[in-house]
Amino acid sequence: MQIGIITTALFDRDLEYTLDTVKSLGITHVEIAAAGGFWPDRHLDPLKVVNDERRIARVREMFAERELTLSAISIHGNPLDPDPTVAENYRQQYLATCALAPKLGTDRISLLAGLPGAGPNDENPNWITFPFPPKLAEALKWQWNERVFPYWQEAAPHAEAEGVKLCFEMVPNDTIYNPETLLKLRNEIGDVVGANYDPSHFLFQQIDPLEAVRALEGTIYNVHAKDVRANQHILRVRGVLDTTSLGVTSERSWAYRTLGWGSGSEYWTALITQLRISGYDGVLAIEHEDSLLSADEGLRKAIDFLKPLVPRDPMQGDWTSAL
Repeated sequence: MQIGIITTALFDRDLEYTLDTVKSLGITHVEIAAAGGFWPDRHLDPLKVVNDERRIARVREMFAERELTLSAISIHGNPLDPDPTVAENYRQQYLATCALAPKLGTDRISLLAGLPGAGPNDENPNWITFPFPPKLAEALKWQWNERVFPYWQEAAPHAEAEGVKLCFEMVPNDTIYNPETLLKLRNEIGDVVGANYDPSHFLFQQIDPLEAVRALEGTIYNVHAKDVRANQHILRVRGVLDTTSLGVTSERSWAYRTLGWGSGSEYWTALITQLRISGYDGVLAIEHEDSLLSADEGLRKAIDFLKPLVPRDPMQGDWTSAL
């Protein structure tokens, strides 16, 4: 396994400065957060780069000069946004990223499946989490059958043609938010669809992250390493559904935390072990979203916490075979 960083916490600096930061932290693998949805174009704009050989060469040079590896490109956004302008802008960046990824040396895109409205005339996305009244259950079927499946039946082959794996993150406020929904999409579209596994999104839903790994065995293509800590005195009254600003950690039922500040080494060792057992031996990309620590300090602390826990050598297998 390798420790990496996703660059979302470093939008205050350009790509070159960001890669200098990563190098100074002793990390070798980078997931670039690219324009196309929720991220700005500070680090990479696929539409501007995909057909520009000079820019492609320069990005590759920046990585090579620092002995860094591009592990994935993130284009997190909402491809199913009811606003057609938003959806089309995302689609263009998605297509560009599918073509650009192999040119930059990676075969992985991390992204979201998207969240449509509850009907053809809705103006806003609608996350349906309860089957009553019956109108909601019907709306959920409509979302899958009229938006999610048709979109990815058309979009996924573009990635497959480029040899690119689609690593869907399971997050709140998205059609794909747990192992069951991820597997539902994969079973319909094929194995170009896999998981971008981030345990923090399971913890707040009270999904056991280790059981989630077991359920997703063979489908995990990318991992984001992020932690969560609950404010139990708030959680016991409010529950896990919390619309309080993510920047006000002390007032939320739960909040994203730097690695080790939510769960200890025993939890992370067990999780890393289960990932290996389930067939994942790739990059753990640290994602800093802790409002109580700066990006630089949070990344340093996360790296210092994770380094002793991550196995670097290949698995030995049956030790008795050497006897």
